[in-house]
Amino acid sequence: MLTATKVRDLLLAHGVTHIVGLPDNLCRTLFSTLKEEPAIEVIGVSREGETFAIAAGLHIGGKKPVVLIQNTGLLEAGDAYRGTSWHMHIPQVILLAYRGFASLAAEVERKDTVAEFTEPTLKAWSIPYEIMQEDEDLKMLSRAFELAESTNRPAAAIIAGTTQ
Repeated sequence: MLTATKVRDLLLAHGVTHIVGLPDNLCRTLFSTLKEEPAIEVIGVSREGETFAIAAGLHIGGKKPVVLIQNTGLLEAGDAYRGTSWHMHIPQVILLAYRGFASLAAEVERKDTVAEFTEPTLKAWSIPYEIMQEDEDLKMLSRAFELAESTNRPAAAIIAGTTQ
């Protein structure tokens, strides 16, 4: 499990000024921890597609935002992602909560369909990603920042499971 305070500390170390997102069950603790941090402004949205446009505007204005959404919301936000972050070459880091990740490995007849669509969608949309499950995996978030900045394109760090 990832510790919300360690994620927050790493975001601060990378100079993040804003989190733009829509709270979900997997990242409830992370959102609460970030809202308590005065150095990071949390901007809530009503639809995930708004996150990419707002984050692009913040980037153009000299800020360093991170998009924090669930994989279900990523599917909803496709056109907004394409038209802003991708098209405008925004070095955008996406923290993506992976709903249904556990169902992929489980021996169950019915898998969570959003889990089955998540990684193929990321690949189709040319979003490089790594999957974080434990605090030791937070180096993957740092790599997402490095990759986004070196390519001027979005990169994702996926949170597989809940934050504590």
